[in-house]
Amino acid sequence: MLHHKYIAVEGPIGVGKTSLAEILSKKLNARLVLEGAVENPFIGEFYKDIKKHAFQTQMFFLLSRYRQQQEMVQSDLFQQGVVSDYIFAKDRLFANLTLDDNELKLYEQLHSILTGRVLKPDFVIYLQASTDVLLKRISMRGRKFESHITGDYLAELNQAYNYYFFHYQETPLMVINTSEIDFVHRDADLDDLLVHMSKVSKGTTYYQPVSVKK
Repeated sequence: MLHHKYIAVEGPIGVGKTSLAEILSKKLNARLVLEGAVENPFIGEFYKDIKKHAFQTQMFFLLSRYRQQQEMVQSDLFQQGVVSDYIFAKDRLFANLTLDDNELKLYEQLHSILTGRVLKPDFVIYLQASTDVLLKRISMRGRKFESHITGDYLAELNQAYNYYFFHYQETPLMVINTSEIDFVHRDADLDDLLVHMSKVSKGTTYYQPVSVKK
């Protein structure tokens, strides 16, 4: 049985974090919290012109994610756990990639006020994939607002994620390369993942799905 009450699934665009979060929430009878990128009214224009629309896009994400975190603070995690498809700290990762110096200074002032008032997950799953795989998956799901995402931007984002989680020490962390997993259609992969999650209490674990083990 899992002892984690707040599980967060993270990773770059197109890696499958929302799909896994949805599956885990159902399996664990936990509340599902999604960042809702499609609800950001600036996101479509952002991918067309990142520099022009970065600040308003980032501020919308920061405040909407903070609102979600406050709702979680007010809930009882012991009655029903939470599975989320993001961690609040990821917001700064995007901000550092997209904002200019003046915008970043203003952003950091607000972020520093808000960050101390949010819950930290007690377990994080980081999903990895190559930039080529991410581009393919983004293309396959066919979201119109993602059609302008460039390979260069995605490669930079992927590198930032890898760097961030290479140094991550805030909570127990499980790293999964998603190139050959299918938690949606392979029950054995999901059951095996849950078993391994229950054994992790500290540090970083690199998980290999049962379907590709030899």
